[in-house]
Amino acid sequence: MKKNKTRPKYSFIRVRVLILIYALLCVLTIFFSRTFFVETLQNGEVPDNLNLVVFFTIPAALMIVLGVSVFSLFTDFIARRPGSKFNARLLAYFIVIVVFSITPVTLITGVALKEIVSFWHGLDSISSVRAANNFIAGNYSLHLENFENILRQNDFSRINYTAQNAKLPQNIVSVQMFLLVNDIWEESSFTGDEQFRLPSPPSAESGFPARELPRDEDTIRYVQRPSLYINRVISYGLGGDFDWGRDVLENQAKYFEKINLLKENISPLLVYYYVVFFLPTLLMTVIIAISFTRRITHPIVELTEATRRVAEGNFSIQILSRRNDELGLLIRSFNAMVQDLEKSRAALVKSEKISIWQNMAQQLAHEIKNPLTPIKLSAERVLRRWRNEPESIGEILESSMMAIIQETEGLSTLLNEFKTLSKPMEPSKTWTNLREQVEEIVNTYSSSYHDVKFNIDYVEAGLSIKIDKNRLSQILTNLIINAIDAMDGSGLIEIRTDLVKKRDISYCRISIKDSGKGIDKQNAYLVFTPYFTTKETGTGLGLPIVERIVNDHGGAIWFNSAEGMGTTFYIDLPAEGN
Repeated sequence: MKKNKTRPKYSFIRVRVLILIYALLCVLTIFFSRTFFVETLQNGEVPDNLNLVVFFTIPAALMIVLGVSVFSLFTDFIARRPGSKFNARLLAYFIVIVVFSITPVTLITGVALKEIVSFWHGLDSISSVRAANNFIAGNYSLHLENFENILRQNDFSRINYTAQNAKLPQNIVSVQMFLLVNDIWEESSFTGDEQFRLPSPPSAESGFPARELPRDEDTIRYVQRPSLYINRVISYGLGGDFDWGRDVLENQAKYFEKINLLKENISPLLVYYYVVFFLPTLLMTVIIAISFTRRITHPIVELTEATRRVAEGNFSIQILSRRNDELGLLIRSFNAMVQDLEKSRAALVKSEKISIWQNMAQQLAHEIKNPLTPIKLSAERVLRRWRNEPESIGEILESSMMAIIQETEGLSTLLNEFKTLSKPMEPSKTWTNLREQVEEIVNTYSSSYHDVKFNIDYVEAGLSIKIDKNRLSQILTNLIINAIDAMDGSGLIEIRTDLVKKRDISYCRISIKDSGKGIDKQNAYLVFTPYFTTKETGTGLGLPIVERIVNDHGGAIWFNSAEGMGTTFYIDLPAEGN
């Protein structure tokens, strides 16, 4: 027998692939999050639109994949497909675990960010920057005022430049003389600290020249022009850390400006952070959970479906699985069990067939033996009269011959029914109008049984099915005759048709209801057994023949009965006629 093999269906992306994608996503998240934080803290602004589009592409793609997966689960659940409830329940457990895992971290992160933001808002960065700038300006003004006092109080033209260590006023670090020779300033003398020596005058005009860094680092210069050809540069030392401190304060002022921008943009930055870096991992976790639950539930669904098919009598089902875990072991055990059941069933069927034919042979022999006795007695009666009283043989001849003919016809009927029951049927299916067929048979019996009323109002006029017309007539005839016998020739027989659907297959349901005495519960299970009958003249083959015809057409037959209330026989025949 050819095996019917099925393979468990999983999600379109394997769990291992999803885990690999998840790992790559984590690596990209760590890499880009570092770049994100560095650029954000340096600029203090939300990334531009181009970066937003690039970063939001991954969450958007994951949302689409998750949406497709959730929609598939939802449609399975609405359609009540096998395993959908278990799949949804298992997924709910995964989601609850994920929520329980991320909730504390999210809450702690939220509280920490809230406190950081509150701390930032508590910083008066603007006042700090303003105070620092005022301090720098005030300090510079003091030095400048002190330098001006020194210039007023000292005559730098009397300095002895030839001395090794010429004494200079306090805070004056150098004095340098330049002479104009052929329109070029050349140094003529210098005294003081060599690091403040200049290659040329900072200005050709008297006064304070503009400070240039690094030339004038930690220094204030003043230019004196005693004559057109003389330029004296006096350098005032501000201290070794003046310009360094000023740079530090300026840099801090820039950081304070970034902090102010961050305070203004903290909400969109948090949204951006969670959507770009936190949401993708969460979505991937849910997608992996969905795929994982499907990978678990699909073998169980396959086992459930295969078990149902085995229960229906299909012992050729086999499930293909490459799993090496407990589910794989369960599937292999199931396949082995089905194979054993198939072997046992074949042996049982063979044994049952032998037993059935033995019983049928015994029943047939018994049924044939019964009419042979009156035939033999009638023949012996005629023969005996012929020998003893030949002149009066006419008195018994007709009755004896009629008895022989009647019993012979009964034997012929019995053999024909047995032949119908035992030989394979090859129905010749044609489109048959049920209403017309029912009316034809009902008209035949309504004219013979005047006390029986027929109600066929619920037989649809336009309903047709593809069936062997003669076999349909045989079905209806047998059931109507049984109904008439159950009512003792008086009562109501109601026939109706309906369209029903079972397992996505459409059936035409024919029901024949009588108002007879019903079927005894003790004998209900024997109704379709060959040669079982409660009628004095019945052969017990009518209903088994009806069941055989219905089964050969891919249908089903059953009945409901209540003693004293009547019996209803139901017949489902495929409406498509396949």
